[in-house]
Amino acid sequence: MKAVLRLATAGALALGLAACSGNSATPSGTKFAEGKTFTMILSADPGNLDPHFTSLSTTQQVDRFLYDSLINIDKDGKMVAGLAEKWEATTTKAVFTLRKGVTCSDGSPLTATQIAANITFVGDPKNASSRIGVYVPPGATATADDAAGTVTVTSPAPSAFLDRTLGGLHIVCDKGMKDRTLLKQGAVGTGLFTVTEAVADDHYTLKRRKDYAWGPGDWSKDQAGLPETVVLKVVANETTAANLISTDQANAAVVVGPDGARLTAMNLHKREVVAPLGELWFNQKAGLPGADAATRKALTQALDLKQLMAVITSGSGKPATGLVAPGLGPCPQDTVTSKLPASDAAAAKTALSGKNLKLNFYYASAVGPGMQAAAELLQKAWQAAGVEVTLKGVTNAEIGQAIVGGQGSWDAAFLPLGVTLPSELVSFFSGPSAPDGVNFASINNPAYTAAVEKASATAGTAGCAQWAAAEEALVGNGDIVPFAFSSIGVYGKGATFELSSGSVDPASVRMLG
Repeated sequence: MKAVLRLATAGALALGLAACSGNSATPSGTKFAEGKTFTMILSADPGNLDPHFTSLSTTQQVDRFLYDSLINIDKDGKMVAGLAEKWEATTTKAVFTLRKGVTCSDGSPLTATQIAANITFVGDPKNASSRIGVYVPPGATATADDAAGTVTVTSPAPSAFLDRTLGGLHIVCDKGMKDRTLLKQGAVGTGLFTVTEAVADDHYTLKRRKDYAWGPGDWSKDQAGLPETVVLKVVANETTAANLISTDQANAAVVVGPDGARLTAMNLHKREVVAPLGELWFNQKAGLPGADAATRKALTQALDLKQLMAVITSGSGKPATGLVAPGLGPCPQDTVTSKLPASDAAAAKTALSGKNLKLNFYYASAVGPGMQAAAELLQKAWQAAGVEVTLKGVTNAEIGQAIVGGQGSWDAAFLPLGVTLPSELVSFFSGPSAPDGVNFASINNPAYTAAVEKASATAGTAGCAQWAAAEEALVGNGDIVPFAFSSIGVYGKGATFELSSGSVDPASVRMLG
């Protein structure tokens, strides 16, 4: 789910769940039902719903109900029609031909000019959109031909997956672009649903648009089982969420921890998300301990990463092999295993002796019960190496402010960053930090930057070797320590659905009788 970062803030959960796959079919012998309400559990409040100013996976899930993008990604990871019916691209130019008859939630027609304005806005660094560098390359601009229904995008720098990244940007209609206050707890988009009620930290109620007819690929509005209403209910406690599913009070929820076992035993509808869950970051801002590569290495050596993996995933995970989860990204190489330093508590203690380190360690509290336990295990290991560690669990909103926004005093963190393409990582590992960018750990790795430059100049999978070299440069330098992938269940009862791009696809939801 692009719920774990995509940051919990990029991309992200926090940043966003990263990859997904299905593992069960619609129950046989069931019938679809009309006029029903689909209730989905959110683990945290989504906060500001403006799709151009969030990286939280929870918010991105909500926005999927409210907005469309130029291209959709189906459950198998393939690009299919969205607002655009066809497209073509190189690494620096993309042309999208739009579907006809698309309207905004306020009834106005969607035009190519509006889409071009979205892309140019996000691509302008002065607007400080969190989507710049993720969906729109910095400095990219777009022009429109309303008569032909085409949008042409030009990127000043090569982007290997230009059509796919641009195609993922949620498009805001003209009224919302002119008054962004309308987007904070509402929406002005072309999505399948509109917001009718927003109660922060409790629930968001959405109503289906009866005129909506331009869903993913060949989606049709004339099909059984579409929900009339959607209620997105905020429930932070995972056991409570599981109880709501099992007692027919909710239709869908992500369950990361041990409560998933009892839901699995109930033979419910289930889809799985494979996502980065264990990722250790060091704040490399000048003057902080993490700015020193030797210190980062020693702190990593002090940890038993296999034990941390078992704890953070509640025993259901496996070692991370890259920064993009397997099965989702186009480049499958293992960029992690050979680059992590071996666990060596004695060597770590010697290297850290005399440094008198006092570290503030943050962890994403909304990700699951294993996150806090893993943070406590890390604290114990680092204290054994002579480091004073203060733990702080942070919510998705606090991640956006304290870590990505640069307002917090953090030295290291567990923060899973979920993306679907290696190119989406670039703005998090290079370029300006807050408030001018989202390189929140202040990373400056010339080898990474050089490899990215080469990879970005090559279209598609032909650049995978260079993308791999870029990731290896990060891991080898201790800029990030990926140690665990988690297989996370998205459970359903009374409804079926599919996952795409790491989250529930609203157009796939079908209510059961």
